[in-house]
Amino acid sequence: MTQTTAKAPEAASFPELDAILARHGHNPGALIAILQETQEVYGYLPPAALRYIAARTRLRPAHVYGVATFYTQFRLQPVGKRVIMVCQGTACHVNGGNTIFQALSEELGIKEGETTPDGEFTLQTVACLGCCSLAPVMMINGEAYGKLTPEKARRIIRDLRGQPAAQAPAAPPANNTGR
Repeated sequence: MTQTTAKAPEAASFPELDAILARHGHNPGALIAILQETQEVYGYLPPAALRYIAARTRLRPAHVYGVATFYTQFRLQPVGKRVIMVCQGTACHVNGGNTIFQALSEELGIKEGETTPDGEFTLQTVACLGCCSLAPVMMINGEAYGKLTPEKARRIIRDLRGQPAAQAPAAPPANNTGR
């Protein structure tokens, strides 16, 4: 999944959205495609962008927001540079998927759906990654890591942070609420 993370605009000027809307002819029937492309640009769906899309497509803001919140593919909050998906499918669950998630949560200092304060990692659970032979497994930005133990999962995060495993500091609890 390719994602450009342009900074979400503060003002009512949305040149990226204007281009997306122009491609779709400001067609309200193309709302899902418009939202998908908007998320590709910003990495999530900023509230101001949702209002802008509603105005340009002549849809009620509540309708645009309703579609954005109905489909799980859409995010209303920014995600980290690295999105960690921990499998909770049957094979992973019976092989310790919950302990992997708990170890990652403690290591990163965040809960399900939250992003680390430095914007580096977002932690999510998913129903199945389709890698049952690797259970328990997690995926980080499309790369699968299997046959995990809690310590192996922690070590992967420490390596990604560029810290030696023996010197990684304990992560403090996060105060952000995330989704």
